[in-house]
Amino acid sequence: MKIKTLAGILSGIAFILIIVFRQGHSKELSSPFELSIQKKTISVDSLPIQKTIRKFDMFLRDSLNGTGCIGAAATIFHRDEIVYTLTHGVKRAGTSDSVNLHTVFRLASVSKGFAGVLAALLQDEGTLSMDDRIIESLPGFRLKDSINTHDLTLRHVLNHTSGLVPHAYDNLAEEGKTIKEIIPELATVDIAGNPGEYYGYQNVVFSLIDTVAVLKTKKDYGELLYKKIFRPLGMKDASTGYRGLVWNPNVAFPHDKINGEYYPLPLNTGYYNLLPAAGVNASIDDMGKWLAALLGFAPKKLDTSIINLISTPQINTPLKWQYTRFWDPIDARYYSFGWRIFDYKGKRILYHGGYVRGYRAEIAFCPEEKTGVVFLLNSPNRLASQVVPTFFNLYLEELPAYAAQPVP
Repeated sequence: MKIKTLAGILSGIAFILIIVFRQGHSKELSSPFELSIQKKTISVDSLPIQKTIRKFDMFLRDSLNGTGCIGAAATIFHRDEIVYTLTHGVKRAGTSDSVNLHTVFRLASVSKGFAGVLAALLQDEGTLSMDDRIIESLPGFRLKDSINTHDLTLRHVLNHTSGLVPHAYDNLAEEGKTIKEIIPELATVDIAGNPGEYYGYQNVVFSLIDTVAVLKTKKDYGELLYKKIFRPLGMKDASTGYRGLVWNPNVAFPHDKINGEYYPLPLNTGYYNLLPAAGVNASIDDMGKWLAALLGFAPKKLDTSIINLISTPQINTPLKWQYTRFWDPIDARYYSFGWRIFDYKGKRILYHGGYVRGYRAEIAFCPEEKTGVVFLLNSPNRLASQVVPTFFNLYLEELPAYAAQPVP
């Protein structure tokens, strides 16, 4: 599928468009923005998605300039194609090296969605089952309570229902301990309930999928993601781990704000010891392909049974107000195999956000509308929390006029 590239500057709500064709890496422009919109054969104003894009683009450009973000990228997939991609700024403050379609960012906890899909793919081929007990793969595995030790399954691990208190031993992960070193320490973690009863967000326990998958397949986790997801979907920039990041010459550096100004940070190994929880690196081009697959447009690679599994709520998830403060009231919140699920304004939206020092990543998609959005940022601020709800609020406001037309 060719994507026509339209590099433009907004004046009010009008676009000044120059149509060019993109091949390979995007050109660096004198403007801090590079915009791509798939041009429809029908009027720009006749579809809610294109009205939404116009408003969303204005919001995003204004916000990126207003918050002083160093580098960012966003993409929107709708109904069978990428309809919008915007890149902003530079990879590292103080340089003129522009962010482009293939610039790699860290995904942080957005990596969890890949882990859930990988586990589902391995289940589909008969390699493992979501209901396999962890102790069957790790005979020496122990938790503080014998019931939890015996009953904990991969399903509980991937849905944050292990029964352990939330964020168990994140501190050890932040100190650089490996998952192999942390697993024995889990026997000292306090228990909040039996497996499957309560939601308690985890990074270490979630990453047990790495150990189980390696034991079942005799392949390392990064290799499994590459063979099962990255390569089949054409995600050519995607990788796992610190080496995958530093060996790529087209990488967005992390930044931190000090006294109101962003400063570049060195690339670091933080949370790469927990690959399923926070170890994936990817470009906005990769993430557009990931959205397409999640929305059903790569059926030979990711069939409906996989999508249906991750879209089925597994546990209610009460969240603190600050995590969803930019959303309108959410009717129900769940978690399922690396994804948050929101019942929102009559639609079901799958979502996840991620943060590691210097990076923010956001992804959300609505299976019913075949529509999704991704936002990547190398200079974290509150804008990252606003992008997804702003997009869906704008789109759902426009939707009633188009409701009579069926989804392809």
